[in-house]
This record gives sequence, structure tokens and C-alpha cells, in this order.
Amino acid sequence: MKKKVWGILYQVLCLGLGLLVISPILYAVSVSFMDPDQILNTELSLLPRRLHFDNYKIALNSTPLLRYMLNSLIIAGVSSLVRLVTASTAAFAFSFLHFKGKNVIFILFMATIMVPADCLMVTNYQTVSQLGLINTYLGMMIVFCASALNILVMRQNFLSFSTELYDAAAVDGCGNFRFFTRILLPLNKPVLTTVFISAFIGTWNTYLWPMLVTNKNEMRTVQVGITMLNFPDGTVYGPIMAAATIVLIPTITVFILFKKQIVSGMMVGSVKG
Repeated sequence: MKKKVWGILYQVLCLGLGLLVISPILYAVSVSFMDPDQILNTELSLLPRRLHFDNYKIALNSTPLLRYMLNSLIIAGVSSLVRLVTASTAAFAFSFLHFKGKNVIFILFMATIMVPADCLMVTNYQTVSQLGLINTYLGMMIVFCASALNILVMRQNFLSFSTELYDAAAVDGCGNFRFFTRILLPLNKPVLTTVFISAFIGTWNTYLWPMLVTNKNEMRTVQVGITMLNFPDGTVYGPIMAAATIVLIPTITVFILFKKQIVSGMMVGSVKG
């Protein structure tokens, strides 16, 4: 009985903490349906008196928000797929192949994690500019196509597989590419999904780099586009919250659709280890 009570209290605590974490998002959604008088009222209002959909109309009409979302979708989707390929192939090489200097190269890869991305911003911009990739999708996504952290995650997961499986496949005439695509990747779908989703959401929410490498309005990403919601009479919070709510839809959809895969990807290492 005592164990059951503690279990209920633990669940209530987790639910309370969860609500506390998402409370700013819930309030932003609530504000997006409020009329201006209620938003600017000195009294705190948590729920709209009536649903005011004009905020969404203003947000969509003031900026090409759908075009910005398309740009972000292309950049996040393509770069995440490329990152998945680079991370999985590099992890396979570091896990199963034997070549001179493998450990040294891996350590150098991991050392890049300690370098803040902001320190490379100027150098990356100069490189992209010299390549003529300003105001292009490739220029915006090129810095997101590889990640040492993703390589580490996938390598550690690949190492949980017995090398005897790889040796047996080699004896049966299975080459590296076939083993990688037919055996290793299908057995690691949860981790692949987790890496893809984390890369997608991280790229979708990025702001500084797309702002630096674009100066054409039609090439802006959605995070940059939200900051361009300017109005003659000052900041209108309703349309801004409406735009932020629209931007949340893709990431929330991804989490809902791939929730089971994310949990499996987090647990797979502990189960196999």
C-alpha cells in the first residue's frame, strides 16, 4: 500500500513538473486567441474571453510565413537526412573497420564538440561567401550536415553489437556496404530515428546562422521571419504568439508521430549494454 501511495505521489509530481515546463507554451497559445484589449489589460488573463482568430490572419498576411516554413522544412529535412548519412557511415567505420590512426581520428572528431559553434561563425561565413552560397539553401544547411555528437551516439550504439556478427557476415560473402545497409541500419532504426528528429528540431529552431547567410526576404527561415512581424502601432503580441503557435505545429507533429521511436532510441543502449 505504501509503495502504491509513493507511486501515485511520484506520478503527480511528474505531471506537475511537466505542466510547469510547458506552461509558457500553453500561455502563448492562449494569448494567440485573445483580442488586443484583453492582452493589454492590467489584469492577468490565462484564458481568452472569446476565440479571436484575427491574430492568425494578421500573422499570415503580414509576412510570407508559409514560405518561411517551407524554407525551414527544406533546410531541416535535407540537412538532417545528410547528417544521418554522415553520422551512420562514420560510426560504422569507427566501430567495425580497422585502419591506422582510427582512434586518433576519432579523438580529433570528439575534440570538435568542445569548440563552441559561435567561435566558427565568422570562418564559416567567409567560407560560404567565397563559395557563392549566400542566399542559397545549400549555404544555410551546409553547417548542419555533420555532427560529432551524432557520430558518438551512433558509434556507441554500434559497438553494442558483437563483432562476431560482422565477421560471420564477412565469411558468408557479405561486403561492408551490404552489411551496413541490410543488417546494421535495420537493427538500429530507433537510434536512427532519434538522431534524425533531434537534428531536425535543432535545425528548425536555429536562428543566427540563417539570418547571417540570407538577405533576401524569400529565403528567410521561419525563426527569422517571426522577428519581422512589425506593426506601425508597435508590438502586437497576439499575432506574434499566433505566428509562434503556427511554427510549433511541425515540431509537435514530429514528436507525436515518432514518440515510440524516440523512447526506444533512448532505451536501446541500456537494454543491449
